[in-house]
Amino acid sequence: MVTKVASDRQGIQSVEVGFRLLKVLAATNRPMMLRDIAKGAGMPAAKAHRYMVSFLRIGIVEQDPSSGRYDLGAYALELGLSGLGRLDPVRLAGPILESLCEEIHETVALAVWGTHGATIVRIADAGGPITITLRPGTTLPLCNSATGRAFATFYRSPYLKKMLDSELKEISESTKVAVTTVRRQLEKTLTEIREHGIARATGSLTPGINGFSAPVYDHSGNMVAAITSLGAIGEFDVEWDSPTAKAMREAAAALSHRLGFGGIPAE
Repeated sequence: MVTKVASDRQGIQSVEVGFRLLKVLAATNRPMMLRDIAKGAGMPAAKAHRYMVSFLRIGIVEQDPSSGRYDLGAYALELGLSGLGRLDPVRLAGPILESLCEEIHETVALAVWGTHGATIVRIADAGGPITITLRPGTTLPLCNSATGRAFATFYRSPYLKKMLDSELKEISESTKVAVTTVRRQLEKTLTEIREHGIARATGSLTPGINGFSAPVYDHSGNMVAAITSLGAIGEFDVEWDSPTAKAMREAAAALSHRLGFGGIPAE
């Protein structure tokens, strides 16, 4: 039985070798000559050619008749889209949230855009009183929370704009400050967030609590979630270049990478 399992794990070496060629094509992101593909994969051109002939038959690569250059084919696109359709940010976020929680020793959470706005869907609890104010299903305001500000800055949705206008009006009425002034103050905050690539809030939603929230992007460059961390004022460093901010950016980048993000957010 042990021998069979070991044999199964050996796989088919020729398949693994052939996929080195596909990785070169995918990484280069442009049509390539056979010699360049072979060089990138570290194999002789004659050997690479045999693999490319088979890939052509399958449809995973295609060749321009005029230039002879190879590129990924329709079947490669079909596989890619199928794989992307299976990517679930909530499921994939689990290990990343746990690792982040252990690294910064603070409660962290994942939020997505739901029917009622920015909604917490997953939490990694570091212990302490912070979880009293943060539970799965909690919706957070756009103007005064780190999570909400992340969505207000980076998320694209007509409904978000309507919700934001409503919040600004409520803040104006409660503070007796002109809505144009409130909006101008928020726009200044969002511009700063955009410059740093991460949102923050200092006791603006819950007294005594600071927060960071970093956007997560999918393969199309659209924001699909936010990773948020919360901690007590005096213990939670909200400087833009703090170790916590750095860890948040890295965690969001890691999850974005798992979702196929190529590094250029959609406009």
